[in-house]
Amino acid sequence: METWVRAAVEAIHSSRAQAVIYLAGGASQALGWLLSVPGASGSVLEVVVPYSRASMAQLLGKLPLQFTSKQAAEDMALAAFNRALKLSGPGLQVMGVGFTGSLASARPKHGDHRFYVSTRTQNCLRTSHVTLSKGLRSREEEDKVSSCFVLKAIADACRISATIQSDVQEPEIPKESVEQFDEDQELQQVIDGQVCMKVYHFADPTEKNFDRKLILPGSFNPLHDGHLRLLEVASSMCDDGFPCFEISAINADKPPLSIAEIKRRVEQFRKAGKNVIISNQPYFYKKAELFPGSAFIIGADTAARLVNPKYYGGDYNRMLEILLECKSTGTTFLVGGREIEGVFKVLEELNIPTELKDMFISIPEEKFRIDISSTELRKKQGL
Repeated sequence: METWVRAAVEAIHSSRAQAVIYLAGGASQALGWLLSVPGASGSVLEVVVPYSRASMAQLLGKLPLQFTSKQAAEDMALAAFNRALKLSGPGLQVMGVGFTGSLASARPKHGDHRFYVSTRTQNCLRTSHVTLSKGLRSREEEDKVSSCFVLKAIADACRISATIQSDVQEPEIPKESVEQFDEDQELQQVIDGQVCMKVYHFADPTEKNFDRKLILPGSFNPLHDGHLRLLEVASSMCDDGFPCFEISAINADKPPLSIAEIKRRVEQFRKAGKNVIISNQPYFYKKAELFPGSAFIIGADTAARLVNPKYYGGDYNRMLEILLECKSTGTTFLVGGREIEGVFKVLEELNIPTELKDMFISIPEEKFRIDISSTELRKKQGL
């Protein structure tokens, strides 16, 4: 491995950024470089090579109009970014990388030898397009040039300075485009389902490595001391979980939250110094897909609804199937006591199916009981 390549890869691995990479049609050497230097497991979450039409269609949920195109690379980067959001370690920067190329092959090509590489982060979409001089290089040499651009794109997304020797000639100067997103655009993308979540890191940074997320979902309108205390108690019971709150911008039976309303609620967490995630999934079985392996903090009233067949079209087996699927992702529920029809109840008083019992963990009443709700607070405040 050339010295400059190793230096760039080591800088990427040290950046605390994590990537999902989708490649088709070239840049294979970039994967070898990234994976052969120690530290790859901390920065490369997943690599997929969707070479066939069927593989690409399944990856993107559609067939690109043109496989080697700017749009295809950007669609791949967005899909990779959403995948990275789901797989990434708590508190880390994530990115999606999409590459599609049409390089020299065994048969002469009528069209240009070209490639596109795109990176997507929370607030930026960056794409480079290079048309190579035909007949100037072998397939392996073209693959190396495209690999250099993939490495440069990842380094740029990590905001690190890296010397990249791509060996392009003057007519091959890349065409680049950059699109920045402000907070309102990022939130609109979540509401529209284009991006699966936006994470706000307001808590003090920590050097501790967490194995999973510890999530307290809710509307938090308003956020109150009971919420803060509940997350604190749950964190003491689940010290391998990265604590955060979660608000779904999409409601099951109400219109989506407006951007202004989301920002108003987020401001509460900024003032409190607590992390919050804005997602677009109101249902727990979808949250389990979005946050695999996470522990969710819920009240006994929510736990009772989760195992009530009424909310699954009256089908007990359907309820069991959905929750067992959640269980297979490593999902667990920490359950705090709540009033149900005027009576304070804890997990032990609920009828949890035997197959699901080990998914539910009780938060003892002596550790947490605060009879307060956001609804009551709004009434008192005349809202």
